[in-house]
Amino acid sequence: MVGKDNTIRPCVATIGTFDGVHRGHQFVVQQVVQQARERGLDAVVLTFPNHPLQVLRENFHPQMLTLSDEKERLLQQTGVDRVVLMDFTKEVANMTACDFMQTILKEQLNAQVLLMGYDNHFGQDHKSFDDCQRDGQKLGIEVLGCEELASEQKISSTAIRQALLHGDVETANTLLGYHYSLQGEVVQGFQNGRKLGYPTANLQVNSSKLMPENGAYLVKCRMSNVKCQMSNVFGMLNVGTRPTLHNGQQRSIEVHIFDFDGDLYGQTLTLELLHHLRKEQEFDTLEALQQQLVADEAQCRLFLNSSI
Repeated sequence: MVGKDNTIRPCVATIGTFDGVHRGHQFVVQQVVQQARERGLDAVVLTFPNHPLQVLRENFHPQMLTLSDEKERLLQQTGVDRVVLMDFTKEVANMTACDFMQTILKEQLNAQVLLMGYDNHFGQDHKSFDDCQRDGQKLGIEVLGCEELASEQKISSTAIRQALLHGDVETANTLLGYHYSLQGEVVQGFQNGRKLGYPTANLQVNSSKLMPENGAYLVKCRMSNVKCQMSNVFGMLNVGTRPTLHNGQQRSIEVHIFDFDGDLYGQTLTLELLHHLRKEQEFDTLEALQQQLVADEAQCRLFLNSSI
């Protein structure tokens, strides 16, 4: 935030990629907010809209848990005063930790305190926590270490990715602290679901977003158009190549929304993954596939009834 004299208010800051904004990240940010409130300073999170490895590694194609707008929204919900999105460039990658602290943290953010995670390193020289503390003393930035969240499970973006790639959305959601979601615009599909009695909305999702394992999932659906706002609406999501229909290797993301009949083309849908039903499989006939869809729906409704 900017003061009345147009100067940047002093702050407590932390830095990170924060992909997923999972429970471990949330715990770090909570400490930033607490330190800021105790000192009468702003709480600031500095993060990157792009993945640093896109700059550091040639031909790296990220599979993100949270895209830039998702990450910013989730971080803002933690109670911080500012979320600063800074493009990670070659110039930033070549900065030493001390240069970064001087140029970015001190001069641009007016940071008086820097909180570093227990496994956090930054700068081209990957300086240790002790080195950053010494540099901070010279620059007038107090460098503090964050406590690590006590948990029976290892909480990391990598662990969450692995869970999703194995269809284990329950574990992923537990580590995240919220439901993993996919968002996309509804586009024209093959119309095969309608023929089977299960019309689907086909989503076009950003290619940088991590897809869970191919298979069927129970999801909660949210719609962007306020005129058609739906609450507590659920459906069956299928992620995969539709092997029974022999549509090739192109992956599709399609959802059948329960008890809904309407035109969704052009709408933006957000699907929260609640439960993994089964892996994708090929059926001998369309009748066998239709019977499985009926069984999938019954399993979804049983799960929902038992969860209420």
